[in-house]
Amino acid sequence: MIARYARPEMTAIWEERTKLDLWLEVEVTACEVMAELGWIPVEDARVIRERARYDVEAVRGNEARTQHDVLAFLEEVAAQVGPAGRWIHQGLTSSDVLDTAFAVQLCRACDLLLADVEGVIEAVRRRAVEYMLTPMMGRTHGVHGEPITYGYKLAGMVEEFRRAARRLRAGREEVAVGKISGAMGTYAHGAPELERRVCERLGLRAERLSTQVVPRDRHAALMQVWALVATSVERWAVEFRHLQRTEVLEVEEYFAEGQKGSSAMPHKRNPIVGERLCGLARVVRGYAVTALENVALWHERDISHSSAERVIFPDAAVALDYMLNLLRELVERQLVYPERMRQNLEQMRGLYGSQGLLLELTRKGVGRREAYEAVQAAAMACWRDERERPFVEHVREVPLLREKLSDEEIAAACGLERHVRWVREKFEELGLVSP
Repeated sequence: MIARYARPEMTAIWEERTKLDLWLEVEVTACEVMAELGWIPVEDARVIRERARYDVEAVRGNEARTQHDVLAFLEEVAAQVGPAGRWIHQGLTSSDVLDTAFAVQLCRACDLLLADVEGVIEAVRRRAVEYMLTPMMGRTHGVHGEPITYGYKLAGMVEEFRRAARRLRAGREEVAVGKISGAMGTYAHGAPELERRVCERLGLRAERLSTQVVPRDRHAALMQVWALVATSVERWAVEFRHLQRTEVLEVEEYFAEGQKGSSAMPHKRNPIVGERLCGLARVVRGYAVTALENVALWHERDISHSSAERVIFPDAAVALDYMLNLLRELVERQLVYPERMRQNLEQMRGLYGSQGLLLELTRKGVGRREAYEAVQAAAMACWRDERERPFVEHVREVPLLREKLSDEEIAAACGLERHVRWVREKFEELGLVSP
């Protein structure tokens, strides 16, 4: 991922030195466990722990010659250790080191992403409580429906990212496995106990049954989770972008002193953060397809997945980390315009009361079709009224409505109160506010 969309905490997980440090830890830990099992001299394991190191440039030089990254690394480490280095990689295959170290990187990335999601949840929760009872128009198909509150809308965002957190935990559990089972996964030159102990010390579980690699359905499952989290980010970026449209303008991205919106039009204040989030979500979703295609390898293993994984997992992790932090900042600094929400709410002159009237008529014994058509007649007259009279005036001009409903019943059915009366209780149920 380019530096423009990267944060140092996440990029550090995917740096070459981090990867090689993990390879080294897998190899050294395996030697220590072999010594415990009596397979190699304890003193040699001690020497390996003390002397095992590498020089990145030397590893790169070795790889230019060997065309094999793990062998290039092993040659450099063994040269640093001396005679005891002969035990390094004893009975292991490259994927034992690669996949086990990769699992640690993925777990670290998931831990950071979980912290990011929790940050989003807390930021949104605070804004949701702030605007818990701020009325606004709810929309379907982009058209006014019935009133909600802005806090209620944001409470839905809290719940979505709570689900994202649960999925991330499950995805982390899925990939928190390593393998030290050898070339075909049969332990022909090792033992399950070696694998179990090494993985345990690295914070992993041993793969229940591997081939030469950890099966890639696990990695594909995690990438689907990341793609879904990115899509949740996009969903709310799209929502905020719509609410910032000039004709709506109920919320707006923070516009800093000195910021410019357009090279040509000095008046512009564009939702650039939301648009950036939408674009990056497309990138992460594209990687989900690649991860799925990595599942079908030849027989016990080929390396067609390897080149793709070097790109997609670091990039997706870095992009998603950036996106979540950017979304949190967007919500924290968002400008909210309650008065504009009220103006838009009143724009339709009370038409949102149509369902309340419909239901009130059915309670009076009127058939649903007859009730619907009577209320619709009043609504359509209101839509077409060039004088822009309130909806309730048109309601009183429909004989069935005038006959069945009193002025008090009409006012109650068309009132705003029914749309906000349960909001506080729902916030308590969701744990957003205290009872």
